[in-house]
Parts: sequence; structure tokens; C-alpha cells
Amino acid sequence: MEIRRLTFEHAARCAELEELLFPGENPWTRDIFVVEFAQPNHLYLGVFDDDELLAYGGIAQLGPREDPEFEIHTIGVDPAQQRRGLGRLLMDQLMRLADGLDGEVFLEVRTDNEAAIAMYRSFGFEVIGERKGYYQPSGADAYTMKRPAGSDRRGV
Repeated sequence: MEIRRLTFEHAARCAELEELLFPGENPWTRDIFVVEFAQPNHLYLGVFDDDELLAYGGIAQLGPREDPEFEIHTIGVDPAQQRRGLGRLLMDQLMRLADGLDGEVFLEVRTDNEAAIAMYRSFGFEVIGERKGYYQPSGADAYTMKRPAGSDRRGV
């Protein structure tokens, strides 16, 4: 397995995985992924087995380079490949980027997604708020989580 940067050619597979992962919500389409991949301040990575995309994740850098903050936009793992550490592999790479620029990181996660919340906590994220009805059309709630900048995470 290897981690590679995602390109436009991977957008359709990402959208296919979104459909599997987020039924009953508003999964991202191929066109949304194409737009996301084109943004200069976004980085999308994928875990590949040969040429098959098994998992994807994206982060955006916001604010000035000398005082950045980051936002995780999405993490998704093919349901047939879950519980193999692929999400953790992606998070590790995305957090290295944020740590390299000493930026804090934010994300939203469903309040009932205990596995994801546990993984995010293991990377130093803490719940800082709750967004009622964040996910549509289901109306599911989300936690907003924050990971302090590397220099602020002593002991994590």
C-alpha cells in the first residue's frame, strides 16, 4: 500500500466511496471533488493498493502562512477496508503537514461516530462545540473538534 496525492482522475472513485459511506446524507459528487482538488490551499491524499483507491482524506490551510490554521474536510475509508488503520495513516500524514507549519486543526464529526471521535482524540483533538442538525438531510448533530498547534500540544 502507498499514500499518494489525489488528482482529478480520482474524483469519480472518491464520489463512489462517498455514496457508500454517507447514504441518506449529501455525499460529495465527482464535481465537488474536482473543485476541492483544484484549490491551491487544499491537500487530498489517498491510500492505494496497486491502483485501487481504498481511502481518501483532505485538509485545507486557512489564514496566512506565518499563522495558519487547518481544517479537515473529509476522511473516508472503503467499508470493505475499514478497521485496518487506513484512516489513521491518512490522519498521520495530514497532521504532519499541520505540525510542520505549527497550525491548529479543526474538524466536524457526527456525534454518534464513536470510532472516528476516538481516532481524532488520539491525535490530540478535543470537542469544543456541538452543531445541531449539521448533517443534512438527516439532521444529525456534529461535534466541532480542535487540535492545538504543535507548539501548544505539550505531552500529546
